[in-house]
Amino acid sequence: MQDKILGIIGHPVSHSLSPLMHNTAAKELGLGYVYVAFDVPPENLKHAVAAIKTLGVAGVNITVPHKEKIVQLLDGLEEEAAIIGAVNTLTLTDGRLIGSNTDGVGFIRSLKAAGITPAGKRTVIIGAGGSSRAIGVSLWRAGAEAVTVINRSEQNGKRLTRHLSSFGRTAYQPTASSGARDAVANADIVVQTTPMGMKKGDPLPIPSPVFAKGQLVYDIIYAPDETNLLKLAKKSGAYTMNGLSMLVYQGSESFKMWTGHRFPEEKILKLLRKQSGGK
Repeated sequence: MQDKILGIIGHPVSHSLSPLMHNTAAKELGLGYVYVAFDVPPENLKHAVAAIKTLGVAGVNITVPHKEKIVQLLDGLEEEAAIIGAVNTLTLTDGRLIGSNTDGVGFIRSLKAAGITPAGKRTVIIGAGGSSRAIGVSLWRAGAEAVTVINRSEQNGKRLTRHLSSFGRTAYQPTASSGARDAVANADIVVQTTPMGMKKGDPLPIPSPVFAKGQLVYDIIYAPDETNLLKLAKKSGAYTMNGLSMLVYQGSESFKMWTGHRFPEEKILKLLRKQSGGK
């Protein structure tokens, strides 16, 4: 039987552990799928979407910076993706590309696995992209007390704030403001969703943050396994998490959509932790 193609579209995408994760899972289950990384700059996104349909690619994950912009190029959206306004998973069904979003489920599952619940918690989201949308919606659904959005671009930050305000009390603070630093210092959960920290020498996503003992600081970056932000938070006594478990749990949901098979989550988690240098 000819292998079916799966993949991930992003820019950059060479750091992604998704090919290792999904190819290992397919091999483990004896399934005829091959997962490939496609580096697609923003100006080529429309052509990439057309190619997926033309070539009959069975399913694709979507990552930075395409999660929001790809929505208008699709034939339809699952309910969750429509509510969030961003897509991280595409499925080709009867010639139609349907967008889904498994980021929120993956994020909440990663918190649950660590014994953490957002219910009643003051939360901060740094960033205003597609992942921020999914995480913000999932925090409100899980019973968060309040959400503060911190973002460098006021336009994008306020746009996300307006979107999340339909779920509950959401505020916006500019990245370099004293309000942003106060929000981080007083939060129970801080989630960093920007790419800042992926490259050596990247500045912190928020200037001079002050963390508190006992709060959770979650950076959805997983390569490197510990960003400078997480190192600083750990020194302050905060509990820290990277995005590796979120990657696995959201990938598990996507894999089931594409193949109908259960993803070997624990085995993949161990493999990726070893690969990334984590514990």
